[in-house]
Amino acid sequence: MPTDTSAEISVFKRRESKARSYCRNFDTVFAHAQGSELIDTSGNTYIDFLSGCSSLNYGHNDTDMKLALIEHITSDGLAHALDLHTDAKAEFLEVFERNILKPRGMDHKVMFTGPTGANAIEAALKLARKVTGRDNVIAFTNGFHGVTLGALAATGNSYHRSGAGTTLNGVTRMPYDGFFPGDHDAADFLDAMLKDRSSGIDAPAAILLETVQGEGGLNAARPKFVKRVAELAKEHGALLIIDDIQAGCGRTGGFFSFEEMGIVPDIVTLAKSVSGFGLPMALMLVRPEHDVFGPAEHNGTFRGNTHAFVTARVAIEKFWSDAMFQKEINAKALVLTSALTEVAERVPGATLKGRGMMQGVDVQSGELAAEICRRAFEEGLIIETSGSDDQVVKVLAPLTTPDETFRKGLSILIDASRNVMETYKMAAE
Repeated sequence: MPTDTSAEISVFKRRESKARSYCRNFDTVFAHAQGSELIDTSGNTYIDFLSGCSSLNYGHNDTDMKLALIEHITSDGLAHALDLHTDAKAEFLEVFERNILKPRGMDHKVMFTGPTGANAIEAALKLARKVTGRDNVIAFTNGFHGVTLGALAATGNSYHRSGAGTTLNGVTRMPYDGFFPGDHDAADFLDAMLKDRSSGIDAPAAILLETVQGEGGLNAARPKFVKRVAELAKEHGALLIIDDIQAGCGRTGGFFSFEEMGIVPDIVTLAKSVSGFGLPMALMLVRPEHDVFGPAEHNGTFRGNTHAFVTARVAIEKFWSDAMFQKEINAKALVLTSALTEVAERVPGATLKGRGMMQGVDVQSGELAAEICRRAFEEGLIIETSGSDDQVVKVLAPLTTPDETFRKGLSILIDASRNVMETYKMAAE
């Protein structure tokens, strides 16, 4: 499907750092985007099942957000304001309080930490250590929380950890839900280790948890496990930090991934789709009794992205003022599960992973997963992998994807998996 763009791509290979990543798998130059589709410079259209790694839950260039942003810019609204009071920030906070926090009984303060999820994680770890006077943080196998040094210490992936260039300290790794085979419960293990004075685990400042591990392979914790971890955090004087950077903003159904699990986290980190438009924005929600940073004790030049406040307000007003959007997400999730079941049936030993609109298929091989994604791209679908060995084909379609487009993308994925398996079978013969 794609036409030759080698001349355009040469500048990236010539001048951009080898740290570039996603572009290596999608060898074209993109120029436009609308809704759930990307268009390259040759006019080829691709269905987007990557969504900026869940930074575009509401799709590309939502009309209402775009118009609000254009109006703000053309009226000389502030573009940069540090953490000054602005009308855009006030409007966002009012809407966020009214539509997100109050309906869920959350009294959390909102702290703007900087432009990325890693900024929010660093702030959360730093705050937990200040509140408790402790250093140790418990994180989980296959967790991914960012690649700045503090966040990287809590990240399990060996490839990313190897890039640190220094010792990573202050974190104890515990098994995630489902890590043990059979009936062995990871929460029971955590409980035993925390209670045993000779376990070697220092009293934790925090327990850091993703309810669905996005980069870790779409491992989804059971509500029972999450609730037990929350109880253990409270019992042992640790703060519970829920990392909702990828799983939040509707990706798993509710605005937060932990809704209806019967927990109230001490800290919640959000980024990616919180701006609604793909603009850099991250924040930390913290219970009032833990809001102990002094003025500028944790700051960042771009912690107040005023343009992002504008689009984030529109996103919440448009999608979260009633229950309709969440119902639509849940309906799409059923379609996704059905299609991925068909993919899994074509691959021996494959299993479904994740929940909501954050699902995928573990095909047991990074090479096989990469080939399925490559074949899908040839047919006009952008989709990526995750997991410890990149063995999970991961669907992160925009939550607003029209049904016809969604089903077309899923058909491409099903066909790609069938074609790849047929090729592998022929090669084996």
